[in-house]
Amino acid sequence: MSGHGAPQIEPDKLIKDSKGLRVVIIAAQWHTQIMDALLEGSLRAARASGVEPVVVRVPGSFELTAAAARLEPHFDAVVALGVVIRGGTPHFEYVCQAATMGLSEVSARTGTPVGFGLLTCDTEEQALDRSGLPGASEDKGFEAMMAAISTSVALQEWT
Repeated sequence: MSGHGAPQIEPDKLIKDSKGLRVVIIAAQWHTQIMDALLEGSLRAARASGVEPVVVRVPGSFELTAAAARLEPHFDAVVALGVVIRGGTPHFEYVCQAATMGLSEVSARTGTPVGFGLLTCDTEEQALDRSGLPGASEDKGFEAMMAAISTSVALQEWT
């Protein structure tokens, strides 16, 4: 299970320090049911932490990087949400690698936390199990937002 050993970040403990944080959620549109659940989980985490994020939708996971690079200067944290499910061509590897490397580059270049909510799964069932839908074992949208907010809070004194 990929969530084994994950930190348990409690949103209510971040409310005082996250007040006023400007956060953007960039969400792809492929795999509507899964994406809607990831977005809902991310919004739930933000609101529980006292943050009202801006939501920007892009066509797919490949476009997350361009959106993050353009929007990052206007926000204290970025959350990128997407789903790529393996198919029968190398497309999966190309999109996953480009999105992962691009989002990492935006964060490393700018110092702005990027919550990584890109599901890279072999099957739709694996993605559903990480989506936060009822019965899912994980909520990666929630986790990505909590990672972005808690990292931003941890870095506040250094900016």
